[in-house]
Amino acid sequence: MPRTSRTRRVERVCHATGLLLVLSGLAHLVVFAVDGGPWEGPVSWRKPVTFGVSFGVTLMAVTWVTSYLRVGARPRTLLLAVFAADCVVEVGGITLQAWRGVPSHLDMETPFDTAVSMTLAVGGGVLVALLSVFAVASFRYRPTGPAGMDLAVRSGFAILFVALASGAAMIARGVVLTRTGHQQAAYHSTAPLKPLHGVSLHAVLVLPALAWLLSRTTWSEPLRRRILYAAIGCYAAAVVGAGVWAVLTY
Repeated sequence: MPRTSRTRRVERVCHATGLLLVLSGLAHLVVFAVDGGPWEGPVSWRKPVTFGVSFGVTLMAVTWVTSYLRVGARPRTLLLAVFAADCVVEVGGITLQAWRGVPSHLDMETPFDTAVSMTLAVGGGVLVALLSVFAVASFRYRPTGPAGMDLAVRSGFAILFVALASGAAMIARGVVLTRTGHQQAAYHSTAPLKPLHGVSLHAVLVLPALAWLLSRTTWSEPLRRRILYAAIGCYAAAVVGAGVWAVLTY
């Protein structure tokens, strides 16, 4: 769809914000190297590192990929602005709790910790809603772009639904365990689904990026599509493998 000056401005802000989130994550990797402590567990420097990098990359990826969707300039601008703000809130809350030395998710020990945890949970719900809107748009109207981009974008969003579902499942089970007095069990309940969530989350970047790279080659379109189909199959197999591991270890 045509891009207005406001849309281009929001795109620049989203890319800049995404880059800052990535840099924040990498900075906390330095903090971890200096401060030490456990890498795993509900309280560790791993969380601001992985969430900062992951949210930053996802924000930049979604900003780029949605430029191929047949979505009006005004609604896309609004959705991206809300998405960027939500990413900042999520990473900010996680980083704040890491510096306070307390869990960022599922922590109901104090009123403040409860407020942070619930804000992150609500923010996760907002992310699911926004990404679902973009995903539905990708299937409702064929995405634009070079040959194979439509297939890559739709496949990326389809796999992204797995990430959204697994993320929602982690939050839901954790909240139930917390509310029923099983706080420690809640912290550890998310472990089996983390690989599935992580692998499926970034298909929306990897597959369109591959389609774009293939479009820059001199290879024939049938060959590029065969390569893309193979990549999608491999990615789907990785997601299935992570899903099987989650079931076996849940």
